[in-house]
Amino acid sequence: METSRANPEISFPLLMLALSISVIILFGTSLLIGPLVVGITDAMYGLFSDSQMPLALIMQEIRLPRAILGAVIGATLGLSGAVMQGLLRNPLAEPGLLGVSASASLGAVLAIYTGFSAVFPLGLPVAALTGAVLAVLLILAIAGMSGGVLTIILAGIAVSSFAGAMTSLALNLSPNPFAALEIVFWMLGSLNDRSMLHVQLAVPFVLIGWVMLLSVGRALDLLTLGEDVAASSGVNMKRVRFLAVMGTATSVGAATAVAGAIGFVGLIVPHILRPLVGARPSRLLPASALGGALLLLAADIAVRVIAPDRDLKIGVLTAIIGAPFFLWFVLNHRRSLL
Repeated sequence: METSRANPEISFPLLMLALSISVIILFGTSLLIGPLVVGITDAMYGLFSDSQMPLALIMQEIRLPRAILGAVIGATLGLSGAVMQGLLRNPLAEPGLLGVSASASLGAVLAIYTGFSAVFPLGLPVAALTGAVLAVLLILAIAGMSGGVLTIILAGIAVSSFAGAMTSLALNLSPNPFAALEIVFWMLGSLNDRSMLHVQLAVPFVLIGWVMLLSVGRALDLLTLGEDVAASSGVNMKRVRFLAVMGTATSVGAATAVAGAIGFVGLIVPHILRPLVGARPSRLLPASALGGALLLLAADIAVRVIAPDRDLKIGVLTAIIGAPFFLWFVLNHRRSLL
């Protein structure tokens, strides 16, 4: 019995080290992948050069922001997915359950539909971020500060359904087929053509969300024993729910604002890593953040290798990977889900 408890303690640092090294390797690989073939030496020179040469511009303004966003957004989706599954004690929970992604998408769609994104360079991500913020405020207004988990879920579903319906309406009424096509492509999710401006816009909100999400790790450990046990151990469930919802909304909203809707990462990663951390949420949170970064960086590299000239959307690839995994999970856990 002593050995079974000790094993996770020994393996967790090794798991974190392996994930960290893998993320660093894929981050570096992402910097080398693109239409222009660049060696490691030239890539490092372009990355740290102060010149205005094409190589420096490519490395600093195109590839570096893409790699940063891949790691940051992947970590956000993995972390928020682990938090939502721990909070709701539901293995099928994922970040989109709160309706933040759908509302951010609606904000971006309205920016494209009205032409705001064409007038203001950062109009699309700003509008998407505004949509995410409004969704959070609406959910909190519906559920209230003391609202339970079920109330928050129902409010999120309602907001998500409304945002999805309004997005469909905008597509249906779009008089410009090119705008409709741009809307559809954006909703598929992509890291292509992102700049440091997108990084500067999203990262502050993402970091705020991370702080809130990581702060609930110990409370989620106690919550695995039941909400009554957690409350009797001194856990303020209202505070935990508020931090989990606000942290997810802030970080995922910012991620969606700059990259579009990217699904299944927050669902897949916690399931893969949960057995490796002893099913302890406080360990699963940082592991899922690194796992999410690893998965999204790998997916972004894959879309550039598989179809370099077709701009394959990263959200499409994650869905292709995630849907069979979801089906496998349901088939293997159908008895416990009934």
